[in-house]
Amino acid sequence: MTGPSRHCDCEQLEQELKSEKYQELLVRLQRKEPFLRHFGTWTDVIAFMRTGTSDDPRKDEVLRPVFETHAENSDPRWRAILLVIFWPGLESIHFQKRGWDQDPDERWQNIVWTFLQVLCRVDVRRRPDRLVQKVFNDTVHHLYDEYRRAWERTKHEVAVDPEEINALAGGIEGIDFAGIERREAQEIEIKRLREHAEAGRITEVDFLLLVGTRVYGRSVSDYAREAGLGYQAAKKRRQRAEAAIRCFEQGKR
Repeated sequence: MTGPSRHCDCEQLEQELKSEKYQELLVRLQRKEPFLRHFGTWTDVIAFMRTGTSDDPRKDEVLRPVFETHAENSDPRWRAILLVIFWPGLESIHFQKRGWDQDPDERWQNIVWTFLQVLCRVDVRRRPDRLVQKVFNDTVHHLYDEYRRAWERTKHEVAVDPEEINALAGGIEGIDFAGIERREAQEIEIKRLREHAEAGRITEVDFLLLVGTRVYGRSVSDYAREAGLGYQAAKKRRQRAEAAIRCFEQGKR
């Protein structure tokens, strides 16, 4: 995702936050959080969060109720709000860690995905202050862990003779055990995704996107083209759906 494209995505999200469905979230928080009554819209909140220093304790007064409510209901709108708030910080990580991944689009997707996972782990009962720093630091640390595992896999990758693979695979003929196991695993995963869709955690469009790309291995670009979706929109939709599922499943542990 190029710089201008990311900028457009951010502007689209900021525009979405001006809608009534987001304004009602702010009004709801303002009923129990006096500090938030200083702001008329989420645009005002974002402007406040992006100015001054990250250790301003008033920023915790904004983030704490957002994280508390997100932990209660995992509404994806909270993650969209937090994504916009932290967008400049994520852009900074993207620039600072360019040596970790030469593909800027892949690097950005990995950063956003890691950030969404971090949001699901924040527990303000255990860490009620310095939340800006926590989110930023945790995103960098977990991003490094993901890249470290990828680097180690590459470093320890062992070349195997294709004839040896054929010999190992040729022990039993006539029964496609691998195919049977694969189909069983696909059915289990589809059932799991269907349960999330029926519970309202993901939409029907999200369900079909995840089944097509995660279960059956279609590329996002091919699926998006056939479904009439934009490629970037499909990637972001899949990220948010997977983040919603992960938040719910982690909360059950």
